[in-house]
Amino acid sequence: MTVWPELFTVEGNHVLVTPLSMDHREDLVDAAADGELHRLWYTMIPRPENVGAEIERRLGLRKVGSMLPFAVIDKASGKAIGMTTYMNIDAANRRVEIGSTWYRQSVQKTPLNTECKLLLLQHAFERLDCICVEFRTHFMNVQSRRAIERLGAKLDGVLRSNAVMANGTIRDTAVYSIIASEWPAVKANLAWQLEKPRS
Repeated sequence: MTVWPELFTVEGNHVLVTPLSMDHREDLVDAAADGELHRLWYTMIPRPENVGAEIERRLGLRKVGSMLPFAVIDKASGKAIGMTTYMNIDAANRRVEIGSTWYRQSVQKTPLNTECKLLLLQHAFERLDCICVEFRTHFMNVQSRRAIERLGAKLDGVLRSNAVMANGTIRDTAVYSIIASEWPAVKANLAWQLEKPRS
């Protein structure tokens, strides 16, 4: 059985997005320790000591066709600085979610995430012929919601009491999407965000 989508790597000016493997473990342990991001209760970022298990979990989901996990490489340093995925893959309906994304604190609010999302969206719409790409996040994760909105995604709605978090709290999930007809404008906007002068 062929697993859709097939493995691929995409490269921009700032990042290389490549299939996740255990070769990335050491860099990602270091990345997870930057800023103690696992302490953000509304996220699911692994503790540094749990990064290897998280890589194994994601690779296991790849084997059953529900996830295609990536390491995000900072081209300036050559090091993996975070993870992202295509997940909730629906091959029959040509839909994916871009999610389970996290980056080391020191690269947040830089062009790296914008370029990573541009590359993954471009592959989804222009190579995989997706009709829709989804994004989901905790309703209370304002930073993530604003970042998704800056991409040009629109709020589809909020799934109330959608999941139980590791600390036992109940997650309301904000669901966003970009549909194929919106892709040209979203692409132009993301390209502008990467090219515009920085003050």
